[in-house]
Amino acid sequence: MSAVQIGAVVICLAVTALAVTLFAKVVTHLVSVFKLGRSDGTRTDRPAYRAATLVREFLGHTRMSRLPVVAVAHWFVMVSFGLLFFTLLTAYGQLFEPSFALPLIGHFAPYEWLTELISWASLVGILLLMAIRQQNHPRRLERRSRFFGSTFWQAYYVEATILGVVVCILTLRGLEYGLGRAHAEASASALHYPLTAFLGKAFSGLSVRALETLIVVVAAVKILISMAWMVTIALQPTMGVAWHRFLAFFNIFFKRHADGRTSLGPLQPIQVDGTPVDFENIEELDEDAGLGVGKVEDFTWKGLLDVTSCTECGRCQSQCPAWNTEKPLSPKLLVKTLRDHAHAKAPYLLTPEGERGSLPSETTVLADVSLVAGTGYDIADPLSAYHPHGPDAVIDQDVLWSCTTCGACVEQCPVDIEHVDAIVDMRRYQVLIESTFPAELGLLFKNLENKQNPWGMPAQARLEWAKGLPFEVTVAGRDIEDLSEVDYLFWVGCAGAYEDRAKKTTRAVAELLHTAGVSFAVLGDGETCTGDPARRAGNEFLFQLLARANVEVLNEVRAKKIVVTCAHCFNTIRNEYPQLGGEYEVVHHTELLNTLVRDGKLVPVSRPDDASTGSLTYHDPCYLGRHNGVYSPPRELIGALPGVELREMPRSQEKSFCCGAGGARMWMEEKLGTRINANRTEEAVATGADRIAVACPFCRVMLSDGLVGKQAEGTARGEIEVVDVAQVLLAAVQRGDEPVVDTPPAGRLPS
Repeated sequence: MSAVQIGAVVICLAVTALAVTLFAKVVTHLVSVFKLGRSDGTRTDRPAYRAATLVREFLGHTRMSRLPVVAVAHWFVMVSFGLLFFTLLTAYGQLFEPSFALPLIGHFAPYEWLTELISWASLVGILLLMAIRQQNHPRRLERRSRFFGSTFWQAYYVEATILGVVVCILTLRGLEYGLGRAHAEASASALHYPLTAFLGKAFSGLSVRALETLIVVVAAVKILISMAWMVTIALQPTMGVAWHRFLAFFNIFFKRHADGRTSLGPLQPIQVDGTPVDFENIEELDEDAGLGVGKVEDFTWKGLLDVTSCTECGRCQSQCPAWNTEKPLSPKLLVKTLRDHAHAKAPYLLTPEGERGSLPSETTVLADVSLVAGTGYDIADPLSAYHPHGPDAVIDQDVLWSCTTCGACVEQCPVDIEHVDAIVDMRRYQVLIESTFPAELGLLFKNLENKQNPWGMPAQARLEWAKGLPFEVTVAGRDIEDLSEVDYLFWVGCAGAYEDRAKKTTRAVAELLHTAGVSFAVLGDGETCTGDPARRAGNEFLFQLLARANVEVLNEVRAKKIVVTCAHCFNTIRNEYPQLGGEYEVVHHTELLNTLVRDGKLVPVSRPDDASTGSLTYHDPCYLGRHNGVYSPPRELIGALPGVELREMPRSQEKSFCCGAGGARMWMEEKLGTRINANRTEEAVATGADRIAVACPFCRVMLSDGLVGKQAEGTARGEIEVVDVAQVLLAAVQRGDEPVVDTPPAGRLPS
């Protein structure tokens, strides 16, 4: 062996031993950190389905496809990490023997073709990703950049590592070709070096010794780059942009739904020792039992895995309605801060109580830092609302209460982080333990507790919406004994019963069902709030109080099939009542009406002179779309309306922008930044549509208010209106009952 080889072998083996030792140590540390979290026994069911979901998301890049160019580039970079591992083994062999090739596959042509193809594709991919990061850099876009607040040195280091490794692989392939040609080996041909032979020709003038020396040097550089990366991430367990390469597999496998659905829809109940809390027997709980998340160790082990898996890509941030309206909440910054806090506090938590006195003060002080509190942050600097090391709190309370629980962050996240669950769990602690929440929620909770609806209206007023209908509305328990006598229970909802604009939707749906011959009944004053706003606001006790009462009534009247106009009621009854023993077939009114139109039971017709035709844009309710995947039925229904043109907003379907009402924000004033509903209304108005169609009363209230504001400013035409899809359908169906009046053709204007 030459002196160069001896030096390379000694250095590379020493660095490798250090890297492997440190890596093994940090893996053990990470596992111990995750074990600090509470137990969660819901993550290991149906392992075969989970494995299939992992393979599908990994190889199909299904979660990355929202940004197609990035997805393709990232796919090649990702697969190169595994497939090009064999080139690392080859490099170790080349330290000892420059002409070394792996046994069996080293000169197997398909393996060599794949290696070269992936190497070049990875080179192009990483250069493209580097360019995209610079194009979207905060220095150009400020807080509009999805990378705002990301840790740039870590991203640059990872990108440089990938670039360096790939360049070394391609250089080695060229040198191997040149050395093979010098030895007149049969493998030194374009068959074995299809994409690097041209590089090898550049080394044709070098001697064999020079080629061998270069191979040893480049192989050593490749090894040192790889081992330096391993040492760096071992010393930086919070380096999500690197660690997601390993942790994403586990985070995807242990996601909430084994079949791969996003972790939206139902909120998970509060658990103590891995068991859901039954608030009917709350007196049996231990006095020290934590409700919600008040300290970072109150998260489940999956929650701690979640925050450590974050790659800081900022997709969640770019879609967040709070962040896009200048509020301090960024799902990325929240997760990043919780991650940094968890790992900073871990040494204190992992140290036996009697030995904590020996820990440095910057570690022990974290034991008393509040997870959520007022920090006096600077609204002009959103980063000032996040403090992983305190001293006052980890995140400001405005971060927590700015969330609309729309689910855009969860839907966008490529590694399946469950942001909404984390936020609601922290709200639960603030409400149930600390009794700290926005003042407006106090009135909401009072109305829900005393009157069983958010508006504090009397129960006997729940049927006022039906006055003046040309038919009698059947009430279960009064007109019929139970719901076995009708096709559907029509769940009206609090908004549909009390809010004047929503009443129009309720009446329209009732008339359409009656016209289609679908029998239905309502509960009248036996219906109360589903508990959605209480649960999203963190008041799990009040949610269970309301939900259990409703489930008892629904089971008593033998409810089987329920049609709902409110997206929030739809989600709660469909997805959360089963947690309390209420199993029902729940459909949204747009789904049922679309089926009735498709089956010919409702026939919309067109009249050229009717003002209710024309253009229309549709707003996807978050709790109908993202949370439950209902995107097509409303659009199919609109498409069936003659004379109506659908104009989609740029942010629609999975990328739809929230109206601002979710997460109990309907009853909280927006005091920070600009109004979410104004942002969405502006986008709707920009389509030039004559009407804005909705499919949820919350959305209707928010967009109607936003439209009034825009019309007052003079930035929206006065004739634009917000309507429910059911109203548009009703107008089209009623036209079929009107007599046709022949109108003579208009005369030609004189020339």
